[in-house]
Amino acid sequence: MFEQSLKNIDDILHQDAGCATELDYIEQTSWILFLKYLDDLEKDKKTEAALAGKKYDFIIDASYRWEVWAMPKTKDGKLDHNSALSGDDLKDFVDHKLFPYFKKFKTEAENPDTIEYKIGEIFFELKNKIQSGHRLREILNIVDGMHFRTDAEKHELSHLYESKIKNMGNAGRNGGEYYTPRPLIRTIVKIVAPKIGEKIYDGACGSAGFLVEAFDYLTRENKDRSTKQNEIIQKKTLYGKEIKSLAYIIGVMNMILHGVEAPNIRHMNTLAENILDIQEKDRYDIVLANPPFGAGIGREIQQNFPIKTGETAFLFLQHFIKILKAGGRAGIVIKNTFLSNTDNASVSLRKLLLESCNLHTVLDLPGGAFQGAGVKTVVLFFTKGEPTKKIWYYQLNLDRNLGKTNPLNEEDLEDFVELQKIKADSDNSWSVDISKIDQNAIDLSVKNPNKGGEVVLREPEEILKEIKRLDKESIKELKNIECKL
Repeated sequence: MFEQSLKNIDDILHQDAGCATELDYIEQTSWILFLKYLDDLEKDKKTEAALAGKKYDFIIDASYRWEVWAMPKTKDGKLDHNSALSGDDLKDFVDHKLFPYFKKFKTEAENPDTIEYKIGEIFFELKNKIQSGHRLREILNIVDGMHFRTDAEKHELSHLYESKIKNMGNAGRNGGEYYTPRPLIRTIVKIVAPKIGEKIYDGACGSAGFLVEAFDYLTRENKDRSTKQNEIIQKKTLYGKEIKSLAYIIGVMNMILHGVEAPNIRHMNTLAENILDIQEKDRYDIVLANPPFGAGIGREIQQNFPIKTGETAFLFLQHFIKILKAGGRAGIVIKNTFLSNTDNASVSLRKLLLESCNLHTVLDLPGGAFQGAGVKTVVLFFTKGEPTKKIWYYQLNLDRNLGKTNPLNEEDLEDFVELQKIKADSDNSWSVDISKIDQNAIDLSVKNPNKGGEVVLREPEEILKEIKRLDKESIKELKNIECKL
């Protein structure tokens, strides 16, 4: 229905001087789709109000509604070329009137949970990068034919949008941070098994993949839900935070396309919050996350955490443990070296996790599960409030190499899902009693007793340092040889 439309939009943006990358394409497509979505939403709300004998108060003023500035039409439903803006006139209106108008919604909204606030925040972070008003007119004409009125339309658009996010990840560099493989997310959500009434949180939500899949799981598993339950899922269940502007915008749009009308995603730096300030009212029943990896966090941010470390993911893990309610459940992706690093911060963090939570399951993923990331990962499943006594490990061993043409799929994880229910032993799974682990090192690394020890892959930076050290030694030895000749 809409696949060709999105391809045509990409082709137009590719020709525009202001859009150079896949990230630009999805960013610019997002704000236009968002305004079309708002138009359809308001029309539906107006119809619902009329059927109930009520009047609907529009969120958007008349002159900024889609049918006025973007697609004014004649009586026969065709574009009114006499009043439709194009070229420089359209670009000037969008840059100097439309965007400033929507930016004001952020400061005028009653609270951050309203659709008005989301509108304001999106346009506060964005700018129109499309330099040609004529190309923008072409895009508006295409988007006008894309509707959000039926479930089938929303389903297809959400599927296509997910594909665009995936393509960003495949593009490499910073694109991969927006995309966690959906088969893996769906599996993690299955294991954690959220219920209606539980508050679900991702403090590094990126494109909101975990929140979207949790929403789909709750609606799929509760088909006979009441109107009240539906409202709970919509407004009091899914919460996220994201620091990067584009990721925040994509996350909000992704949730909207999947059916969440006013996503509870905050644009903020999660790690800037001192975890000692987290109160009971701030806590969640479930944490689902794939926090960003990488060193370099400054001391100012580290002061917000009892265990000081420059590794981003380790700070997030402390945050997640603290923000979980007693009895709360988590499924978190993290580098596999977390299980065996010997530095003080890593050992202290593993000790904190084992003492305050029941780390009942570790899923070891093969290399290539995250396309372009070059990092081997594990998934930690734990429940807060009781210490760990036994860990069940599952090592995902596949008969193929994972990559862009051979991605991870749900069938790959079916055996894990079945065995995890009873924590059964197999060629790929086993249990380790915590009392048998060295309590000083607390080494939790994956060591499949059925296949021999697991090789812990070193980080690229570590390998480069080793190469430089060996090069220096080689040069020194060569000089010694030359001196003797």
